[in-house]
Amino acid sequence: MALARILVDGYSLLHNWPELAPGQPRHSARAREELIHVLTRYYDATGTPVTIFLMVRAHRRGPRHPNRIRPLKFIFTRGADRRSMIERAAHRFSAYGEVLAVTDDLAERDTVTGMGGLASSCANFICMVEGALTELRDELRNYNRAERNRFNRSQQRNLK
Repeated sequence: MALARILVDGYSLLHNWPELAPGQPRHSARAREELIHVLTRYYDATGTPVTIFLMVRAHRRGPRHPNRIRPLKFIFTRGADRRSMIERAAHRFSAYGEVLAVTDDLAERDTVTGMGGLASSCANFICMVEGALTELRDELRNYNRAERNRFNRSQQRNLK
């Protein structure tokens, strides 16, 4: 069964992915924007909707480009509320298929799996995302190469 939705503990993922915005603080707007960019590309590669849970106090304004990131949904929480929000979302989305919660909070992962959902550590999810993006990049490279060859062959035939 395909995943109905991926629920991401935003700051847990940001703390485990320093390559997103090297040299930037993990709670910085630049790190959040890069996370949004990468997860949007991941959605493009997989088609699985993603919900990111972020804390209100650390993220006062919404995303800068709301029209460009429609496949991603944002839920803003207050500190510890994040856990209960992810658990409630996992329960509600489970009616539509499997739900994956991405966090390094072991208690939260246990609760989600206890409800029948799936859970992933941030490190495993980062590997999933990087693998999907590499696969997409390879597919695009192969497609472009095939199209370029087809175009060149048609041009050569037209010259004859």
